[in-house]
Amino acid sequence: ALGRQEVARSIESFCIEHPDVRIELELSDRLLTLANEGFDLAIRHASTAPDNHVAWQLASSRSMLVGSAAYLRRRGTPAQPGDLAQHACLSYLRPGQAFWPFELLATDNGAEPTRVNVAVSGPLRANNSEVLRDAALAGLGLAVLPDFSAGPALRSGKLRELLPGWRPVGAFGEAIWAIRPWSLHTPKAVHALVAHLRTAFAARPSIE
Repeated sequence: ALGRQEVARSIESFCIEHPDVRIELELSDRLLTLANEGFDLAIRHASTAPDNHVAWQLASSRSMLVGSAAYLRRRGTPAQPGDLAQHACLSYLRPGQAFWPFELLATDNGAEPTRVNVAVSGPLRANNSEVLRDAALAGLGLAVLPDFSAGPALRSGKLRELLPGWRPVGAFGEAIWAIRPWSLHTPKAVHALVAHLRTAFAARPSIE
């Protein structure tokens, strides 16, 4: 989903600006061993970058709980994470997603963050955030999505962010990284592409 929605557009403009560079773009959720499989660069949505790689942070990222107006009219709006146990929840297909963890946003009293785990269920699980977004747009349920998938629908008003005092944790990464196997020298083409991607990600419209 990240590759389709964010990276592919940037690659197109990069190819126009750098016609002598040849790119092979593979879109996959599989965690690749870059050096063994011959990749010069990977774009990953993760909270941290691997220590044994060269890494550039392209952008920060956050997850959010969203729902459509039609669904909220039909089922009501959750006021706290525990309410989600009574809602249709559209989960990313991975181990542990029978529970959604939420953390109370920081307050000024210096207390430790409050975290709750909510048991959720729903009519659809999928390993693609675009599928979950489209199901939420169709009113099928509530979804936790990364900002790059939810952003356009939030800006247009087709989806609404819920539980603004809480943040989903552990659902998706907290940053978008460009990484490559460690080496003494980084090819000029890779440096140029990373610079291009950083500029492109910095220019993304805000979802606030």
